[in-house]
Amino acid sequence: MKTKVIKIGNSRGIRIPRHMLEESGLKNEVEIEVENYRIILTSASKVRENWDLAYQKMSENKDDVLLDEVFLENTNSWDNEEWEW
Repeated sequence: MKTKVIKIGNSRGIRIPRHMLEESGLKNEVEIEVENYRIILTSASKVRENWDLAYQKMSENKDDVLLDEVFLENTNSWDNEEWEW
């Protein structure tokens, strides 16, 4: 499909037909980048989106321990003998 580039103030824009928007899943915000002379639009990701699911999975896998605990469990005898904890 061809469309025209239109003037919007000092910028330019294009009209994207509704069926293409619906099929692509694009909403109010997009990320835009140029790659190999192409403009690529993708749905803007939300900061920390799905983090709650990731933390839940970490908890289920028992991978949500503090790194200090892991470090202390793996210290060698030199650490224990040479340092005061």
